[in-house]
Amino acid sequence: MQIFIDSADAKELATLAKTGLVDGVTTNPSLVAKSGANFFDTLRSICDSVPGPVSAEVTAQDYDGMIAEGHKLRTVAKNIVVKVPLTPDGLRACKTLEEEGHPVNVTLCFSAVQALLAAKCGATFISPFLGRLDDNGADGMALIREIRAIYDNYDYQTQILSASIRSANHVRDAAIAGSDCATIPPAVFKSLYKHILTDTGLEAFLKDWKATGQSIL
Repeated sequence: MQIFIDSADAKELATLAKTGLVDGVTTNPSLVAKSGANFFDTLRSICDSVPGPVSAEVTAQDYDGMIAEGHKLRTVAKNIVVKVPLTPDGLRACKTLEEEGHPVNVTLCFSAVQALLAAKCGATFISPFLGRLDDNGADGMALIREIRAIYDNYDYQTQILSASIRSANHVRDAAIAGSDCATIPPAVFKSLYKHILTDTGLEAFLKDWKATGQSIL
């Protein structure tokens, strides 16, 4: 499963990219607003440090506006993916942009039939929001399993990009369910390394090695 980082903090993303574990980045207007930085400068910086797909979202809500903004976003860097909302105009824009050769991430997906429509429009990515579904009493992970089954039934090539990830358990469950990618906040990414038995095991190994009085170098 590909791991994307959901952030618009260019400096932190550059640091995380050095791990070699970051396959891409997703941003949205809220994340960019929180960063307080210039939108296009931020995107250029992120694309310079992360070679994989970087999703940048349009803010227009009409078809013509989405197309115009999508074209401009694609001039920032070759790895920009245009992110559009799952609305009638958004799906229409998705189809046009994909036919022109521009990859699209359809966001704010909350049902399997919405995901079906995005796949029929040729979307490169579909972003189901797991955490928000869970917050509203639904089973977000069940949605991933439903989308996976539908896409496999008809050999759709749209990649499932699990979003609104809240924990390491979400990442695990999305991988088990067959999600192609998961976009996760930096804090959740850092938590993937952690396990108390790893920490205590390393502590014991180092203590025993120190007792030998030896050095590898």
